[in-house]
Amino acid sequence: MNRTLIAAGRTGLALLLVLFSLAGRASEPAPDFTLTSNQGENLRLEDYRGQVVMLNFWASWCGPCRQEMPLMDEIYQNYKDLGFTVLAVNVDADSADANRFLEAVPVSYPVLYDTESRVSELYEVDAMPTTVMIDRDGNARYLHRGYQPGYEDHYAEQVRELVRE
Repeated sequence: MNRTLIAAGRTGLALLLVLFSLAGRASEPAPDFTLTSNQGENLRLEDYRGQVVMLNFWASWCGPCRQEMPLMDEIYQNYKDLGFTVLAVNVDADSADANRFLEAVPVSYPVLYDTESRVSELYEVDAMPTTVMIDRDGNARYLHRGYQPGYEDHYAEQVRELVRE
């Protein structure tokens, strides 16, 4: 059974060639970054080393993000005590747009603002939403581009696998 989800990548950043199959795994270190959160603090990806991180890029204008984010919040609530977190990176140029979105779709995990698109460019994000699963060692292990109902089942399965490692 092949569990390769979606692979993408461009020159220079092999990170997005994130494949998994029963035959073996390929992974690349997830690029580090620091962004300001909706709580006003600066959060750095490196500070989450030792945890499984679901790094989710989203935008206020993204319809599938509206569907996906509450489902990710359920996964977060179910696994946060096992060393799992979600970092939701908003890519809107104006963080006020993200804040209005979050009033309608509240979540309990950290939301980060990438108003200058530096981190989304670093991760070569070209679809909304884009989700990267990062293992406890800081390696990008899975990539999901876009969202369709049922992806949350894959997310939960991958989180369970990664928190067991």
